[in-house]
Amino acid sequence: MGHTATPERQDNAHAPPPADAVDPVALARLYGEPLFALPQDLYIPPDALEVFLEAFEGPLDLLLYLIRKQNFNILDIPMVSVTRQYLAYVDEIRSRNLELAAEYLLMAAMLIEIKSRMLLPTVHHAGEAEAEDPRAELVRRLLEYEQIKLAAQQLGHLPQYGRDFVRAQIAIEQSLAPRFPDLDVAELQAAWRDIFKRARLVQHHRITREELSVREYMGQVLKALQGRRFVPFEELFPTGRGTPVLVVTFVALLELAKESLIEITQAEAFAPIYLRLAYTPA
Repeated sequence: MGHTATPERQDNAHAPPPADAVDPVALARLYGEPLFALPQDLYIPPDALEVFLEAFEGPLDLLLYLIRKQNFNILDIPMVSVTRQYLAYVDEIRSRNLELAAEYLLMAAMLIEIKSRMLLPTVHHAGEAEAEDPRAELVRRLLEYEQIKLAAQQLGHLPQYGRDFVRAQIAIEQSLAPRFPDLDVAELQAAWRDIFKRARLVQHHRITREELSVREYMGQVLKALQGRRFVPFEELFPTGRGTPVLVVTFVALLELAKESLIEITQAEAFAPIYLRLAYTPA
């Protein structure tokens, strides 16, 4: 006895399979749903979809592709087969891009000329050298182009800055010598006044006449600075020697600074003042 399908089974038979099922009959999937037939209102312009299997950089690139693809001997090019395939490609691109086809048409004319010259009989005269193969110039250009193309591919495989690697950059602040801020004259005067005030606290009230030499105290200051990197400003003024000695010592410091024999430095504002030699003693 035959079995008759119920209406429920008939509906299930025509229903599309679930979204997660793999149905080889479906044309495509739209948002995860299988599409079993093309929509009637779907419009696709003729030039909306284009597939380029090979991209050529010029006529020589196309010729080289046709020769290498079919394992032709580049020194003995079958012009009939290569010219036919080349013209077919030119006809295809001419219908789509006339400006791009102009460059290829020039090479097509050259191929037709070579083909025509090969069909003509060669006449040899006595004493003349053998006629050159009409394909010789084309072969030379193809070989040179292939060498340049292979060299460009090898260079393209090399690591390039910005594509395959980047250069690490670290900002390092370097200074060959410490740079001290400029000394203000007012701060030097204030330091001198402090020295003068402390000298008055320990001075002796004795009236004497003493001849003091600025040059002599200049030598004493230089001797005190030798072998030392920095000397505090106050240390160069001896205590208990009286005001004249302090004045002459200060004048000696100014003379040495004027002659660029010593440097008076200060690390920062309101910091202690230091002195050092401006030269390296022998």
